[in-house]
Amino acid sequence: MTTSATPTAKVTPDFSDPGATPTPWREAIDAFNRSEVFSVTTVRPDGRPHQTPLIAVWQDDALYFCTGPEEQKAKNIARNAHVLLSTGSSTFSNGLDIVVEGDARRVTDEAKLQRLADAWFAKYGPDWKFEVRDHAFVSPGHGAPFVFEVAPRKALGFKKGAFSQTTWRFRR
Repeated sequence: MTTSATPTAKVTPDFSDPGATPTPWREAIDAFNRSEVFSVTTVRPDGRPHQTPLIAVWQDDALYFCTGPEEQKAKNIARNAHVLLSTGSSTFSNGLDIVVEGDARRVTDEAKLQRLADAWFAKYGPDWKFEVRDHAFVSPGHGAPFVFEVAPRKALGFKKGAFSQTTWRFRR
């Protein structure tokens, strides 16, 4: 799934320094590519949120993460595909925090899974080497065969230092 155009970007003046301009989407993509740890938030059947850290890659205008079928996030996504993925800096005075809203869709196409396995290996190294078999990731020691794609519908960027809050909206 790809975006039909560059997202629209708007600064929220109430949460930004005077004169702040929207953060370019390219800066968010660069942050995704540099970030090692992300958090995914899913919704439990009773409506309570569930959040957990994980690793993710940016490819084909979407974020991708993997998990096991018996993990809480996979069970939650099976009932409600709405998720948030976030990453950023744990410092207050610099960096860019990003929250992506979208729906998690399971990836089963083996050619796409192979490209993603290659991306995981390139980003995270040999500890995260996956093979692709039976429409899933396979790796001894990692029970994360399900791969999910989250194409942004909306994203928020919180730039620190010179503070600004950017909202990016995507047309799908």
